[in-house]
Amino acid sequence: MGTKLIIDTDPGVDDAFAIALAALSDDVELLGVTTVFGNVPLSATTRNARRVLALCKRADVPVAAGAPRPLVHPHPHAARYAHGADGLSGRSAALPEPGRELEPVDAVSLLATLLEAADEPVTVAPIGPLTNIAALLAAHPGVHDKIARVVIMGGALGHGNTTAAAEFNVWSDPEAARRVLGGGEVPCVLVPMDLTYRCAVDTGWLGTLAASGPVGAALDALTPDYLDHYRKALGWDGVVLHDAVALAEAIRPGILRTETFPIEVECSFGPSRGATVVDQRRPELRADTEGSPDPTAVVVAVDTDLDDLRAFVLGRLAG
Repeated sequence: MGTKLIIDTDPGVDDAFAIALAALSDDVELLGVTTVFGNVPLSATTRNARRVLALCKRADVPVAAGAPRPLVHPHPHAARYAHGADGLSGRSAALPEPGRELEPVDAVSLLATLLEAADEPVTVAPIGPLTNIAALLAAHPGVHDKIARVVIMGGALGHGNTTAAAEFNVWSDPEAARRVLGGGEVPCVLVPMDLTYRCAVDTGWLGTLAASGPVGAALDALTPDYLDHYRKALGWDGVVLHDAVALAEAIRPGILRTETFPIEVECSFGPSRGATVVDQRRPELRADTEGSPDPTAVVVAVDTDLDDLRAFVLGRLAG
């Protein structure tokens, strides 16, 4: 097998595409999927993840439910405005019923068990709020060396999408994001919305996916509410498959071009709460600046061959 992978997710339409991307890739050993609150409440994200795996005929993949709320402060609201009331444009029930029981343990326990049992380092791909991952790193320091890297969809170098400053996943639990990105315990790759927006796909791309077969048609059928939202956000008919862009990097390292920057997560309660403050100054200038040491340096995805990225995702999803 190829990449050993665990996905932590809050499906969500783009999460559904990301799960399918991994589940349908022959060069991925999908060890497990864990769920977290986010786009919709935990009960819905867990149901959606299990149904997407059933669509992909992956009853071999264990699923465990995780955090229903952020580490410290209440979650202000979910993202039903983008993903629909059930997280999948009201079409979750159209997917197959899960083919496997939910694991009887929580997400952090499953993550720790899978990592401890792994015979080589595992890629962990959190594509929702980082609550489960922060709890894992805090409670299970012994698994840090079992993690090859944490490929995160989240954050923004420029403006946000949930607020003027903050991207949804980081804004949903800034304290958890600060723990993961600022801890320096495991290698992190941050795939921010600045890049994922540039990777948006149009309705022609979705039409090709829909025509590819039953799985592609089922995935396309999840997009109507999402398409309505992104028609406003983009100004044209298309969708942003944020989480699938991060999964593409998790599956094929190097498909995204990266640079390394110091990053801090804003955890105050002002208008910048949840912002990822990325220091893009030249290192020489940072070195000359008086004050506290640099925050933890994080690998950040900044560019890609857009046509290659879109073709890679479409090719895997279309089979």
